Amino acid sequence: MPALIARGYRQVGAILPAGIGLRHEDWQNRHRLLTWLTVVCGLSLTVVAAVRHRLDAEWAVASLVIAAMIACAVKIKSQRVASSAVAIGLTTVCAELVMLYDGRTEAHFSFFIAVGVLALYRDWVPFLTFLLATFLHHAVLGSWMPHMTYEHGYGTQHPWFWAIVHSVAVLLAASAQVAAWRLTEAEERRALDDLSQAEAQFTAAFEEAPIAMTMLAADGIVLRVNPAFVSWSGMAGPLPPRSRLSDLPIQLADGRESRLHRDILNGETDVLREERTFRDSEGGLRQVEMHASALRDSAGKLQVIVSHYLDVTEKHQHEKILRKQAREDALTGLLGRRAFESDLGTLVAEYVGQVSVIYIDVDKFKHVNDSYGHSAGDEVLRTIGTRLRAVVPDTAVVARLGGDEFAVATVGSTRAAEDLAMSVAGCFEEPFAIPGERQLTVTASVGLSLPLDAADAGATLQSADMAMYAAKQSGRARVQLFDDAMCEATERRVTAERALQAALEIDPIDQLPVWFQPIVSLESKQVVGAEALVRLRGTGGDLIAPGVFIPLAEETGMIVPLGEHVLRTALAQLVAWGDTVPYMSVNVSPKQLAEPEFVPMLTEALSRSGLADASRLVLEITETSMLERGIDLRDRLLAVKALGVRLALDDFGTGYSSLTWLQSVPADIVKLDCSFVVGLSHDQDKASIISAVLWLAQALNMSVVAEGVEDLADAEALTRAGCPAAQGWFFGRPVEAAAWDPGRRQVLGLPSRQAPAVS
Repeated sequence: MPALIARGYRQVGAILPAGIGLRHEDWQNRHRLLTWLTVVCGLSLTVVAAVRHRLDAEWAVASLVIAAMIACAVKIKSQRVASSAVAIGLTTVCAELVMLYDGRTEAHFSFFIAVGVLALYRDWVPFLTFLLATFLHHAVLGSWMPHMTYEHGYGTQHPWFWAIVHSVAVLLAASAQVAAWRLTEAEERRALDDLSQAEAQFTAAFEEAPIAMTMLAADGIVLRVNPAFVSWSGMAGPLPPRSRLSDLPIQLADGRESRLHRDILNGETDVLREERTFRDSEGGLRQVEMHASALRDSAGKLQVIVSHYLDVTEKHQHEKILRKQAREDALTGLLGRRAFESDLGTLVAEYVGQVSVIYIDVDKFKHVNDSYGHSAGDEVLRTIGTRLRAVVPDTAVVARLGGDEFAVATVGSTRAAEDLAMSVAGCFEEPFAIPGERQLTVTASVGLSLPLDAADAGATLQSADMAMYAAKQSGRARVQLFDDAMCEATERRVTAERALQAALEIDPIDQLPVWFQPIVSLESKQVVGAEALVRLRGTGGDLIAPGVFIPLAEETGMIVPLGEHVLRTALAQLVAWGDTVPYMSVNVSPKQLAEPEFVPMLTEALSRSGLADASRLVLEITETSMLERGIDLRDRLLAVKALGVRLALDDFGTGYSSLTWLQSVPADIVKLDCSFVVGLSHDQDKASIISAVLWLAQALNMSVVAEGVEDLADAEALTRAGCPAAQGWFFGRPVEAAAWDPGRRQVLGLPSRQAPAVS
């Protein structure tokens, strides 16, 4: 039985609120409110009694009781006694109000109001005190003065019954307060559990964090530091009570503690990130990233500041090294391109019209690497850097721009810049020592751009680059001063490059038309083939000479898509002409031929064109340019031959080892360079050379085509020598497909035609 009672008690206790009360400060606030409410109710009761002319003995007794309870509520320190005094005082107010209105039912509503007010204490003692006092009032006064307690006859006849009825009604009203009270306690318990869990998690994160952390109060007192901070700062022992930041081993280098969290303390922000220099206990300086967060209460009052201290000293040192490496060339120790351009911009902006730039490019440096090895090339570059530093003034900026290109920027007069350019060129007069106790003679082309009026570093450097390029074009190993003519040539070059790029991207069919020049049999006087020659139409519709845009295409890599466009166009036209043109000759750049996708592209183009006989396509390759590339393309050429396509060796005779090359390349046709054809009729040496080439080609089972035939005498000389075919303006200059007449005969003896502006 006792166990059953105990279990029932626990079950009831689980349902009812615990009544554990409030925090002292919260209880004081509520008790003060309810005490003042009792005072106001007591005064209001006196006003009601006066209005109803009932300032009698009952009112006097009630007033004394209320006053006594108010005094107890103010004076007594015990929370439950003081709150019970308020409960009795409010019960007395409600009872006297009922008596003043002679037991009117509406007056009893005051008890329902009071029970809700007393629930603010969230304590069973004052709550039950009110309920008990309410019952006693209805029962005792109902029996003693029923006419002043109940306004109906049933109440005066059965006061105890109605006392129970009223008490139950009040109790039911109180049950809603009890339920709200219970729910509030449950919510607060969950909130407290969440808060405890959050605090535990924060404590664990704070203590276990690998980053140094501190927690400061709003007044600057250090509340906590984590173990990482102890280790990082070198604290000898535990944190002394009421320590401030100034008491910790690590301090701001400038000693101004108040500035550390200034923005947070001033209320300007709740999150602060700043990088400061700290001095550790050994006097060393450390760069530290501090992240501080302010925690405020609901009123916005600062409670604590949690700070993280991330030591970024090593990071800064590493970044400093990286910045130095980014600015310096690793091989020579000079500035790199970006650093030079940046410093040049600063110089030009500061010394407008006083900055000269010297641009240096080592002549044929690729030959050094290919012949002596890259270690020798690197040693030459290092020596150049050393020699340049020795001859330039301390105020000059000297850099290796990349590869074998160097630059010097100097401030001063025109004469001083010219003298310095000559000194720079003089750096290459002495031979260069390379590994293996050998010496190597190296020359350089030097361009000089004198000071410009405008503060444009890019223009200054570009001008020096143009001058260097002009020095190379003039024969290398010299100093060239920039002038306006170079600028005009460069502008034309840039215009052509932009036109070529736009043509390839937008409309190659219209902007890059393919023209055709006939190849004629010297025996039958008939057209036996055609050579496809591309043209570039400028923005104004004028044609740009191939000698301008073809080298640009080679330099920029646009020769690959350009060559593919010409090949596909030529194949389509050859198929359209049918058998009237036996074969089509198309020039192929070495860069295009060296592309891994060239043979697959050629295969696909042949298939798509519908050309039945692949031998009607002849690809022309240049011996000189292929020799300069220094790579073996024999396998690539054999793959082309496997498709049935024929090969022609173009510009034969201009290379360094033409006869050897003629034997090694699987060519079907040899095209004699025009330099051997022009003036052939009156030059016996040229006639002997052509006869030898014709004999060798016949021995190797190759055909020969002579290029550049411009007059009848040379054509007749070629015929007498036994040359099978030729092409040139004498037979016909390049024309568009629409102007081509494949059925015409080209008869020797026709007058020579004037060379057009574009060839």
